[in-house]
Amino acid sequence: MSEQDNKWKFLIISDDTPEFMKVLRLASKRAEKIGGSILLLKIIPPADFMHWTSVKDIMEDEAMEIAQEQTNGYVREIKRISGLDAEAVIRKGKPDEVIAEVIAEDHDIHLLVLGADVEGDPGPLVRSFREVLLNVLHMPVLVVPGNMTDEEIDKFA
Repeated sequence: MSEQDNKWKFLIISDDTPEFMKVLRLASKRAEKIGGSILLLKIIPPADFMHWTSVKDIMEDEAMEIAQEQTNGYVREIKRISGLDAEAVIRKGKPDEVIAEVIAEDHDIHLLVLGADVEGDPGPLVRSFREVLLNVLHMPVLVVPGNMTDEEIDKFA
């Protein structure tokens, strides 16, 4: 068994929720501490515009450009926090299906890290995990409360 076989890879799902930055920080710090790596996944939901294919294509192209810009920024932030070069993947599709596909394809992923809003709805990924992914995934999931401070995250990581 090679050293790479023992290396933990954390899967984090990039989204627009405030708690995502908590997930990014915790996963970055923890991966740095244990010599692991990070796979940053950005999911573009299917376009809901069915009238004209050309408009749908334009909307998807714009979403891909925005996703690429965001992902590049998050990869830079991971590097700043931990010194690690994160792997980034952008996929189109339903989040629970895309997450399951990525995990099935990448056998180095050891942990899915999600963020949860503690004051209201826990968020679509946590709901999806509870409703769908729990039956599909056979791996630990770490849920980071959105109200953790950077100091608490650094202590935990």
